Amino acid sequence: MKIHEELKKLATFSASENPSVTRILYTKEDLAARAYFISLCEEAGLKVTVDAIGNTFARWEGTQPELPAVATGSHIDAIPLSGQYDGTVGVLGSLEAIRYLKSINFVPKRSIEIILFTAEEPTRFFIGCLGSRMLSGQLQREAAEKLKDSNGLFLNDVRTTAGFTGDLNSVALSKDHYHAFVELHIEQGPRLEKEKIDIGIVTKIAAPSSLRLKLIGEGGHAGAVLMPIRKDAGVAGAEIMQTVERIALESKSEDTVATTGIFDILPRAVNSIPKEAYLEIDLRDTNIETRNKALDDLKKEVEAICKRRNIQYILEMVNCDPPAICDEELVNTVESVANELNYTSKKMVSHAYHDSLFMAQLFPTTMIFIPSKGGVSHRPDEYSSPEEIEKGVMTLALTLKEMVG
Repeated sequence: MKIHEELKKLATFSASENPSVTRILYTKEDLAARAYFISLCEEAGLKVTVDAIGNTFARWEGTQPELPAVATGSHIDAIPLSGQYDGTVGVLGSLEAIRYLKSINFVPKRSIEIILFTAEEPTRFFIGCLGSRMLSGQLQREAAEKLKDSNGLFLNDVRTTAGFTGDLNSVALSKDHYHAFVELHIEQGPRLEKEKIDIGIVTKIAAPSSLRLKLIGEGGHAGAVLMPIRKDAGVAGAEIMQTVERIALESKSEDTVATTGIFDILPRAVNSIPKEAYLEIDLRDTNIETRNKALDDLKKEVEAICKRRNIQYILEMVNCDPPAICDEELVNTVESVANELNYTSKKMVSHAYHDSLFMAQLFPTTMIFIPSKGGVSHRPDEYSSPEEIEKGVMTLALTLKEMVG
């Protein structure tokens, strides 16, 4: 299969040195990687279009193009110093699946469309799944236009400079646009490898939420301000960070996970009391009721901690998305295909969220997982073997074959 060399080539479009990959939205590396993917699609005889946010569509026309197409795909943006398989296996794997179907002279009734989603990672504009959020209508133009990166540049300014100049209102899809959607992806966890399972079939995707929290205390000299009168924003932040962990551990759902991924203080001097603290918190669950209860508990705890410590705070919900329940018929189709190929398979939950989460708001959706070595992801040593990738591609190819008729 060509995919192995293409994955290596794609990894060279990076702002960091091999073996790491850094590919941030709308940078020269991102644009070069997109151009490479488009060239591969055109070489395979696919028709390529691009929307106003940069979502890229490569279409294999079916014999009945008036029917809603079946879609597949993933993303190619990469967080700083990450690996070469996250998202990219689903993008290049979709292309490889179409190549395989063409090689066996299969003629689809429905069209098959690969989607390269814009910015699944939240690296540049601090919100994940930017492209699929807009496709699903979960992110409207007005909110999108307010997004700024760490340099204070607005989304509209950056995207138009990168060459994406259309009207953002045109991005959202109707519910009848696609017949179904399936995404091939590395697991990013240890379960498949540990259990020696070839294929994971996703039945539901966890509901993500994220918060930004700014704590405002009172700075002062570390030696001169005595302990009883301090308003230490850093200590308040540390207590909140521990509370985040405790709330997840005490949840009635085993799928509740919570992480304080960013914790900064000012002025960051060893002899100065922290006057401010900044936290970003990720809280997710496959069950929206227990997820929302954990969120409510966290908000109450933040208020109580800050009141007790005489700290002011500003709490902002960045996103609070619903979980996705995957389509039972699609799940059964993937399972049947895996059995036909003599691959072992397992139905499972995706605790990480993906573009499929938002596609599932509109279309019947599922995901196909392949093993990740050691469960590692978002690191340079992220790895899925050629054999594992090829099994994923074959499962996707024959699933698409069943879906398009």
